[in-house]
Amino acid sequence: MGLYDRYLLPPLLNAAMGAKPIAYQRRKVVPQASGDVLEIGMGAGHNLPFYDKSTVTRLSGLEPHPKLRERAARRAAEAGIAVDFTDLKAEEIDLPDASVDTVVVTYTFCSIPDVPRALTGIARVMKPGATMLFCEHGLAPDAKVARWQARIEPVWKRIAGGCHLCRPIPDMLKAGGFRVEGLETMYLPGTPKSLGYNYWGRAVRA
Repeated sequence: MGLYDRYLLPPLLNAAMGAKPIAYQRRKVVPQASGDVLEIGMGAGHNLPFYDKSTVTRLSGLEPHPKLRERAARRAAEAGIAVDFTDLKAEEIDLPDASVDTVVVTYTFCSIPDVPRALTGIARVMKPGATMLFCEHGLAPDAKVARWQARIEPVWKRIAGGCHLCRPIPDMLKAGGFRVEGLETMYLPGTPKSLGYNYWGRAVRA
């Protein structure tokens, strides 16, 4: 990990992921989590204030970046919620089979290097009837916007921690063996269209 990724990227991500439009999206999704919860790519912990502590019995957070885990730990303390942190990547989930009631993934699938492998691991740890709650940005349906996304993406990935702009998130979930339910989409207000096309909903094992 270079100096940029270790020291400069974390505060940039912290600021970007704390933007008001993104916080509004988190508020739509995260409170639905219940039972034994696994959050993939916890980052700096921006989801933590939105968990319903009365319904979450255990929260595990995967976050490989040490500086982001430090920020998330502080937010967990502020929110009064206990988190079992692990420094593993999304492709390396170490929880037991069929041990999770809810998986939460927000603004993370864009930067996972091997999404199919990560989805295999997620499916493995989900209990029968478990739900994945997701909110992601990705490929826009408008051809002009999609062309701009394709132009920008090579540079964007270098400065934004491997973030892809052109991933068709629902299609990736379906290809990974999930059924998508309650899918909603929109361009986030106040956000460039190339960065702000959002998908959110639920996914269950097909």
